[in-house]
Amino acid sequence: MTDLTQNRREVLALLDGNGIPYQLYEHERVFTLEQCLRMPFIDESVTICKNILLCNRQKTAHYLMLLRPLTPFRTAAVSKGLGVSRLSFAPPDALETLLRLTSGSLSPLALMYDTQGQIRLCYEPAVRNTPRIAFHPCDNAATIVFEQDAFWNKVLPLMGVTPTPVEP
Repeated sequence: MTDLTQNRREVLALLDGNGIPYQLYEHERVFTLEQCLRMPFIDESVTICKNILLCNRQKTAHYLMLLRPLTPFRTAAVSKGLGVSRLSFAPPDALETLLRLTSGSLSPLALMYDTQGQIRLCYEPAVRNTPRIAFHPCDNAATIVFEQDAFWNKVLPLMGVTPTPVEP
């Protein structure tokens, strides 16, 4: 069983150890995007992403797609944008197996656990249109808010992740 509080400690240690600025908000566990959008620190200056783990038909390639909260997810559009035929939602056990997560805690910060580079990070370009961006620190009882620049130009390179923009 995944220890989400341990995941949070490891994410925070990575950020703190590399001097990456962020704000941490602790809250009740949330399991839906609607719950996240009601948090008092989420406003029009912060994008909290819809995070979707996808895979190809053979389950040999995985993709983590970041979308704005109200953007409809269209598998065909994302598949076409990535040049991959027929993406689908990854099976529930992929969260635990690949990223040490449980349902509701999916976050691009979990890519620190993807040491084999099995998951490609993709994003809707519009998620970058606000001053700040928010994710769970691999624990859905907390949220981290970053300045956009810190996330894209410090956090992701630190984890060895090169994101791919995809129009949904």
